This record gives sequence, structure tokens and C-alpha cells, in this order.
Amino acid sequence: MEKTGKRMAVMVGCNYPNTKNELHGCINDVLAMREVLVHRFGFEKTNITILTDQDLSSSANPDLMPTGANIKRVLHEMVEAAEPGDVLFFHYSGHGTRIPSLKPGHVFSQDEAIVPCDFNLITDVDFRQLVNKLPKGTSFTILSDSCHSGGLIDKEKEQIGPTSTLLSAKSLQQNFSISPKTIPFQAVLQHLTSLTNIHTSDIGTHLLELFGSDASIRFVDPLLVGSSDDDGILLSGCQANETSADINPTTAAGEGGRKAYGAFSNAVEKVLKENPGALSNKQVVGLARAVLKGQGFGNQHPCLYCSDKNADAAFLCQ
Repeated sequence: MEKTGKRMAVMVGCNYPNTKNELHGCINDVLAMREVLVHRFGFEKTNITILTDQDLSSSANPDLMPTGANIKRVLHEMVEAAEPGDVLFFHYSGHGTRIPSLKPGHVFSQDEAIVPCDFNLITDVDFRQLVNKLPKGTSFTILSDSCHSGGLIDKEKEQIGPTSTLLSAKSLQQNFSISPKTIPFQAVLQHLTSLTNIHTSDIGTHLLELFGSDASIRFVDPLLVGSSDDDGILLSGCQANETSADINPTTAAGEGGRKAYGAFSNAVEKVLKENPGALSNKQVVGLARAVLKGQGFGNQHPCLYCSDKNADAAFLCQ
């Protein structure tokens, strides 16, 4: 393992329990990945912050709920504590969405965002802001197991995209039910409108009304400048115009105790388990894509966004 400084992680799992948007495997994803971080990559549990919506009781700690403000707070705290040589990791498993883009010439005319439990969207511009604040020589890896997650760091260079040629994997047979990890823009807008009673299709108006200064910086300063040589690394569960799968094994498949999981998170964990040596970021994404294809998820294509040097750098600086 490369000599590094501190290793810090923020992990967020949103299952949206008891709602029409409920998922099943997102909390399992981050708990499983935490064990990988500790036992393979040398993270101390005290340096790992986990936010989930598992406990909805009145006694739950509100600071540990995966709201938009809480997620951004712990991410900013992690970045602000970073020093050159540190390794930072953010794992998100939950819904994603796309919103109309304010940027001229955007390829999909839509921007990518994750959907915290309170619908206070965190956008690609928010992640760009975090990357821009990194001290030089700090590695910041984002693994987003959510729909439309390709491009979630605004202006980051695409290394593995829709036409990349990758490795092969053996076919796996599973019995499961599948839910896409997406909440369409119109559904997000309808939910926010029900809370604000403001009749406008401008999602920024709703978010600023509900969350004020805790809303995404995208609605204040959407044109942050990116860099071709920054230390942001995004492993996305799919392309910007695709969905990521939440897998809930059926009774027959679950007789062995198999829990629900996100297809991409599980694929990455499988790749790391089967390859105990160091893997580059490009290799991790390529092998995870091959695992998904072998499992029948040929329409979900994980992607890699980072600088040229980080594409070939070891995943989590192992």
C-alpha cells in the first residue's frame, strides 16, 4: 500500500423507507463497503462517517440522517480536515435524478444530482466545489451507486464512457427483483411543489424556498471552473442517461441469507474480493462493468471520470 496520510470516508445509504420511492439495498451497500475500507484499505472506523435513514424514530440523531444539509456538512468537514497525502472516499447509494441544465452546450441538456432523504438535491456543481477545495496531493474518490451518476463531478474528464472496450467476466445467474435508483425530475418537482405550494417548474425556486442557504450551490453559482489535473475521481454506477439497479433477492434466491444490494456497489466489492492485489481506478471500473454484463445488466455501464494520471493510479492509493 502506498504511503499516505489520513484515510477518511463519508458513506451515505438512502433506502427511503415507507415511501413510494423505497429501495432495499442501499444501507447494506455502505455497511459492506465499510468493512472493505477497514480490512483491505486501512481506514480506521473512527475516520468513517455513516449517514443512513434506517432509524426514523423520534430518538434518532438528526445529525446522522442523510439530508442534503447533513451530507454536505460532513463532506465539507472531511475536505477541510484534509492535508496533502490524505485519501478521502465518499460512497453514496440511493436515488439519483437529472434536472434541466443551465450550462450552454451541455451534451444531455440536463445536470446530474443525488437525492437525499429530504429531497434537498446535491448536484454535480456541489461536488465540483468540493474537489476544487482539495489541498494539492489529496486524493478524493467518489463512488456513486445511483441513477444518472455519470458526470456527477462537473467538468471532470471522462476516462471510461459508453464506447469503452473493457474486460470480460463469467456469467452469473440470480433470481431477484430490480428497482431503478431514479426519481424522475417531474416526480421530484411534484414532491417539492406539494411542500412549497409554489406553482413553478423552476426547481431552484422550490429548493431555495425550502432549504435556503442549505440548497445546492448550483442555484447560486452554477459556473464553477474545473481543472484538467485535479484530484477528484468519480466511479459512477452508470452513464448520465442510464439507471442503476437496486437488487432485492426473491425468497428462493435469499434462502442462503443474501441481502438486498446495489448492483454497482456489489460488483465493485466482488472485483476487490477476487483481486487482492492493487488495481487501478480504470481496472476497478472495467472489471465492475464486466461483472454487471455477466449478471445480465448489460444496459448499466459504470464509468470513470478523473485526470489522466488518476485513471491509472491505484484505487484508494492501495
